[in-house]
Amino acid sequence: RDNQLARIHGVWGIGQLARTNKALYPILTNLLKDKDAEIIAQSAKMLGDAKIISAGKDLLPLLQNENPRVKFYGAETLGKIAFKDAVQPLIEMLKINNDEDVYLRHAGVLALSKIGQIEPIIALQKNPSKALRTAAVLVLRKLQNPKIALFLNDEDEYIVTEAARGINDDTSIEAALPALAATLKETRFTSEPLLRRAINAALRVGGDKAFDLLIAFASRNDIKDNIKAEALLGLGSWVNPSLMDRVDGRYRGKIQRDALAIKAKVEPNIANFLKEKNPETQVAVTGLISDLNLTNASGDLAKIYDETDNSKVKSTILPALNSLKYPYIENYIKKGLEDTEESVRSISVSLLNDNNVTKENLPLLASTIFAKGGIKEQQQLLMVLGKMKTDKTKVIYSDLIEKLKNKQLSPSLYLELNEAIEKSGLIDLKSQITNLKPSDGISEEFAGSLFGGNKEEGKNIFNYNSIAQCVRCHTAGNASDGGAVGPSLKHISSVLTREQILEALVNPSARLAPGYGSVSLKLTDGQEVFGTLVKETITELTLTTSDAEPLVIPVARIAKRENMPSSMPPMGSLLSKREIRNVVEYLSNLK
Repeated sequence: RDNQLARIHGVWGIGQLARTNKALYPILTNLLKDKDAEIIAQSAKMLGDAKIISAGKDLLPLLQNENPRVKFYGAETLGKIAFKDAVQPLIEMLKINNDEDVYLRHAGVLALSKIGQIEPIIALQKNPSKALRTAAVLVLRKLQNPKIALFLNDEDEYIVTEAARGINDDTSIEAALPALAATLKETRFTSEPLLRRAINAALRVGGDKAFDLLIAFASRNDIKDNIKAEALLGLGSWVNPSLMDRVDGRYRGKIQRDALAIKAKVEPNIANFLKEKNPETQVAVTGLISDLNLTNASGDLAKIYDETDNSKVKSTILPALNSLKYPYIENYIKKGLEDTEESVRSISVSLLNDNNVTKENLPLLASTIFAKGGIKEQQQLLMVLGKMKTDKTKVIYSDLIEKLKNKQLSPSLYLELNEAIEKSGLIDLKSQITNLKPSDGISEEFAGSLFGGNKEEGKNIFNYNSIAQCVRCHTAGNASDGGAVGPSLKHISSVLTREQILEALVNPSARLAPGYGSVSLKLTDGQEVFGTLVKETITELTLTTSDAEPLVIPVARIAKRENMPSSMPPMGSLLSKREIRNVVEYLSNLK
């Protein structure tokens, strides 16, 4: 009695021994009346683990114990043994707890769900205790029982929302989805989690009734803009909903519906939807029109584009107009290319193709980006041009080559320009650009990787690329993690030029980092020396050899030098030219 921990171990030991000797279980049952609350709790737990059904009546009093751990394990064990007489005592425990201790609520809910009696749980629908109605919803959710839909009529929106979660989320209670969708016709609800699930339920149920509910809901003026946008997006995806649940992301499977029937139902409402002034709902309406291919509304979208200052709305309308084959799409692409926002310009660039821009206008549109756009936009434009007909692009390429020759074009564009010309098959232009690579010290193959990379992308490649695995041997930036097999690159741009960094990536054996490579030297007097390079200057090399002291050799004495192959693989065989360019950009910014 004087050592609680020893007694607890005794309880556990009896719990194990009694698995093969049932006569020992009464010892645990007797301990349920012990004066030490923890001994009672652990004894109840052991009885539950062994599922001793005969202990049910002895466990019931624990639900009224003052100690919460005793209550918790008592409730848990009553659930494990599915003791039916415990239903009302468990409900009473939950009522007294009144949601103050969520662990006790969890234990009570778990026990009731394992006992599995439905009628007493449904009877709580009209109970004045919010805690009991909440517990009832949670029990029915665990049991996947469609009767949970009864709680969608609760006067408390919190209870209704919990019921909506139980119906929609996880594996769902599909039989109750129509009832959840029907809550869209009620005007008393404002809870976003509830309304999003009701919209999603309508989308999943399908059919005319659910569709009409969603149309009517989306037409209301008393709901928040983000909820209205969600409803409009639901309408837009009605024909072919996402494979993933719009609320919790769980896989729901493929659904395909009649597009013509849906289009006929939506068209009469489009004029009303187009009156929306909130950017979020305007984006959703645009998506709806595009998804259902409502070509008659393309002029209205163009008008919204002209009137809005919101870049997100513009960026949504432009591809919609393109997919709707708007007759004046070329004018709007031009407007997009001249926009002050990079996101709008970028979308406009991506839309360019042989079908929506003429040969006469393409050079003018391209010149806008090369005059006002950033490097990323210009690179994107060159990639788009590479997919277009050469009779439209040749004059643009010729102009860019001339600008590159006169150093009026950023060398960051060399890779994209070279690739575009390579694809075009224009032999005369290919020969011209070959002579304009950014640096003569680097092989032609990787010349375009010297400038124009994305620093953040390079950082991601360095830290996370499973093929290059840079961090296995090096540390860089502010990172403390990384290998020590190769030299630290934390301040590499203070040591190497951009050209040297690129060379170190594509031909790591060309230059050795002090302390990390071996060299073989043949001196002018015929002597041969082999060692690890410790230090290198313009005038001398310092090697460690088998001798005790480092060996300093003047460069003037070296007749022939051979660097031993680096253990680092050439990155050109592992990464694309663009990936190498991104790594160069990242490392070149580590000072």
